[in-house]
Amino acid sequence: MSEKNDGANRDATKRSARERLQMERERQKTRDKRRRTLIVAAAVVGVLGLATVVGVIAANSGKGDKAAKAGPVVAPSGATGKDALAIQTGKDGAKHTLTVWEDFRCPACKAFEDNYRTTVHELQAKGLLNVEYHLVTLIDGNMRGTGSLNAANAAACAQDAGKFTEYHDVLFQNQPQEVDDAYAKNAKLLELAGKVDGLDTPEFRACVENGTHNSWVTKSHEAFRAGKFRGTPTVLLDGKDIFSDQANPITPQKLKEQVEGTAAGSGGGAAKASPSASASGSSSPSPSAGAKAKSSSKTGSPTAGGTPKASGTGTGTGAEED
Repeated sequence: MSEKNDGANRDATKRSARERLQMERERQKTRDKRRRTLIVAAAVVGVLGLATVVGVIAANSGKGDKAAKAGPVVAPSGATGKDALAIQTGKDGAKHTLTVWEDFRCPACKAFEDNYRTTVHELQAKGLLNVEYHLVTLIDGNMRGTGSLNAANAAACAQDAGKFTEYHDVLFQNQPQEVDDAYAKNAKLLELAGKVDGLDTPEFRACVENGTHNSWVTKSHEAFRAGKFRGTPTVLLDGKDIFSDQANPITPQKLKEQVEGTAAGSGGGAAKASPSASASGSSSPSPSAGAKAKSSSKTGSPTAGGTPKASGTGTGTGAEED
């Protein structure tokens, strides 16, 4: 009897072991199935993410291609300089010329404008200074987008209407954050045109919407690259980079003294130099040729030395695109 009971117990133990083994196998199958599901889901998310990135790149590439194929070069009214790539402001016969390379999306350019605008306008009103503006699309290349191009085209359209200076100033005063490509939207550019008396006309709107001067802007940027300037803003007084002397940093007052010929030992103005004499073509987070700067779209107050400050990101404020 005892042997029968022992046999029954062994059978029961074997069945229990088999059942436990079977249950463990079922649990393992469930875990494997769940793991495979998670892996597949992760793969799908990865593919969708990659597709999104590729789509963004393709979209931006498409915009760049469109800009490059914008048609013939149409210079704005009154454009001057080599290949008519400069927009000149000020009175004829001014003794001094300030050459400015800038990008409407560039924070350091905004800082320069905010700090020096009043002084420049004052010197122009006295007939002492002309300014030649060269428009650049540096931030479009660094940050992607078309805001630099579209804003520059709109500014050229404002030049056609005889309103360049006013609109130029409005664009910098209302500059969006560097990463915000708000100026890529023509609606925004047209909205800001409403701040300039007499600019928002059917002719101006058509010029903006059609990208009439896009190829001209692209050619201006090519000239900037060929000049091997460090970045934007690049500012030259009579051919000399005003930010090159870091031992004696420029200020709005010093600029005024140089132009008016009142600076000690100035001899009446800045010495002549090659525009690219101090341009190395290297990447730099600060304005061209050594301006220690930091820009902020939130504040336009001058720094202690009057030099524009560049943002800490260094993206596009003074570095050429790859």
